[in-house]
Amino acid sequence: MTLYTPALFKEERPEVVLRLMREARLCLLVSNGAGGVPDISHIPLQTDGKRVVGHLARANPHWKALREAGRAIAVFPGPEGYISPNSYPTKAETHRVVPTWNYEAVHAEGPVEIVEDAARLREIVTALTDQHEAKSAAPWSVDDAPAEFIASQLKGIVGVVLTIESLTGKRKLSQNRNEADRKGALDGLGPEDAALARSMRAARDGG
Repeated sequence: MTLYTPALFKEERPEVVLRLMREARLCLLVSNGAGGVPDISHIPLQTDGKRVVGHLARANPHWKALREAGRAIAVFPGPEGYISPNSYPTKAETHRVVPTWNYEAVHAEGPVEIVEDAARLREIVTALTDQHEAKSAAPWSVDDAPAEFIASQLKGIVGVVLTIESLTGKRKLSQNRNEADRKGALDGLGPEDAALARSMRAARDGG
């Protein structure tokens, strides 16, 4: 078990799981480490639903540990936020309510490959850059930098390719509350939780 997922919060629709992975921003790459403590890196990741691709600084010892461990879990976090009991109509009726935290996440598990080939590394960083520059009015491209500079930068990183063997999607978005409490939880969110509100509405409407 990599993620505790009650049936009510389990997300198994491939298109929804893939969307959550692609919308995630800074992800976690986790593998078995020494002394029973996991090795964890915070890095952006890209996926096509079959593989998870990213890169680590060569100075980061995690890549050597990944090569030794052979497997890893990529964690794709989504919107999250605190839900106050004060937002539930049930509070006024019974007071039998407690706070909770709503969130979305996907865990992808599988074997990992370490990439040191310069051409493949350039492909990895180019694809990741293009993805995150896509919304810019004037996107920056890897080709905008001098070739010798990029070549020197590539020497400072290693690529990581995780082949997905299992996916676990979780969307804890008040599905365990009655309709009035779900509406109250939504109404109680502030502007800082706009992304979470969109997810909660989508879950409520079957999306």
